[in-house]
Formats: sequence, C-alpha cells, structure tokens
Amino acid sequence: MQLLDGKLTSAQIKDEIAAEVKEMLSRGKRRPHLAAVLVGNDGGSETYVSAKIKACESVGFASTLVRFDSNVTEEELLEAVDKLNKDPEIDGFIVQLPLPVHISEEKVTEAINPAKDVDGFHPQNLGRMITGADTFVSATPQGIMELLKRYNVETRGKHVVVIGRSNIVGRPLSILLSLKGNPGDATVTVCHSRTRNLQELCLQADIIVAALGVPEFLKADMVKEGAVVIDVGTTRVHAPETKNGWKLKGDVDFEHVAPKCSYITPVPGGVGPMTIASLLLNTLKAARKRD
Repeated sequence: MQLLDGKLTSAQIKDEIAAEVKEMLSRGKRRPHLAAVLVGNDGGSETYVSAKIKACESVGFASTLVRFDSNVTEEELLEAVDKLNKDPEIDGFIVQLPLPVHISEEKVTEAINPAKDVDGFHPQNLGRMITGADTFVSATPQGIMELLKRYNVETRGKHVVVIGRSNIVGRPLSILLSLKGNPGDATVTVCHSRTRNLQELCLQADIIVAALGVPEFLKADMVKEGAVVIDVGTTRVHAPETKNGWKLKGDVDFEHVAPKCSYITPVPGGVGPMTIASLLLNTLKAARKRD
C-alpha cells in the first residue's frame, strides 16, 4: 500500500508556482491576484478561506478578502461580484459556498465572469470541461486528476466507481476520468444514495472515489484487493481526546481499507491540500491569459 500524499504533492506544486511568479516579476509583470468573497461566519468556510489566503501568500500571489455579514442582500452580493468582474487588478475570484438560504447560489455563480471563475463552477466552464476544451476545472476534481497523474496511477481502461454525484466533485470528476487523456480513458460508474447494488459495483472497481460526505462509509468488504481508493470526505467529528475537541474523518474506513489497497489518500493530507493547489493553478492560468 502506498499513500497518495496530497500534502507533499501540493507543496511541490506550490514550489513550481512560486518559481513562475518570481520569473513573472523579473519580467516586470504584475503578481497574480486572487480574491475571495466570504459571507457570514460559518466555521468551515472561515477555515477554507483562511487556508486559501495563506496559500496565496506562500507562492507570492496578492490576495483580497471581501467579507459580508450573513444578512447581506442578494443584490449587494451581486454588486460585489460585478465589481470584482470589472476590476483589472483581480485575475480570479471565488465566492465561498454555502451561501445563506436567502441568496441564490446559482444566480451568484452565473454572475461571475467565466474568465475569472477560478473555482470552475460557472456553467460555461463546466460545459467546456465536458467537451474537453481548455477551461478552469473545479479545484477538487482537478486536484485528484493531478494526484493520479503525478503518482502514475493507471486509469486507461480501468473501471472507476465514483460514490457521489455533486456538481462540485462527483459529476465533473466522472467526466474528466472518462475523457481521452492521461489520466482518463476510464470506464466510470457514478453511484449515489439510490444505487441499489453499491457493494457489488465497488467490488468490481479498480479505482473508487468516495465523495458523499458520510464518515467511514466505505468499508473493507466493499473494496477488492489492489484497488486504488480516493477519499474526498472531510467531516468534523467529535473527538474529546483532541485539543480542539474534534478531528477530520474521511468517507473511507481507512484503518481497515488501507491494507487492501495499492494506493489510498489519507484524511487529512490527501485530497484537501490538492484542492487548494488547484485553485492556485487556476489563478496562475488566469494571470497568464491577461499577459
């Protein structure tokens, strides 16, 4: 069993990005600039945005945080999005989800300029991804693809089972893995809460991606010997023995599944760091286009 070390791989990617930023500055170019819009005080969102801002600083990007209280109106938020769209100093920006219930996430996402949509959630970018065209791919699926590529995990002709059909991870990843390329060229089955023979399908899989948000859902009796397992889950669970009273659990029962695997991602330190690295790659890509 070998760990697919997202922490190590993301550090390598950040070093590569930092070197390119340094080279851009030596040519008199402006450093890439990422903005993040945060609404309310959700603990998870606060943590994610803080990590993204910190990552920007580590590679030499400029960063801007735009904060709103949870009672901000949809109109006010859309005005802020429009302002970022028009700001020539901003290469890319994200609106951290989830948003308060009185604001339409769909309307806000569609208001983002696709050329600055470094989260890759705009329908135009999703459509381009489906056709295999050059575009911004959402960060978590792109991070998983990069991890598979850098560890030379063979996907061609393999059967991949993706558990979870979200627009953020499951659906885009299933498309990316089935496209021509490396990684890619896989036969992909997407499973979800209505799938009846989930264990049977998982036991057929060469690669399993668990992305449903249920801690330790994937058990050892659902995984065949030598399978590759990608754990996308990051759920905070009560843990009185820890300093802060909680710890992160993935969607995979790591202790019992790992011994059966050829490769597996840990939680934390697997997919999570790759998501942030991919966001940085998308921002760098946006900055290159302005030149």
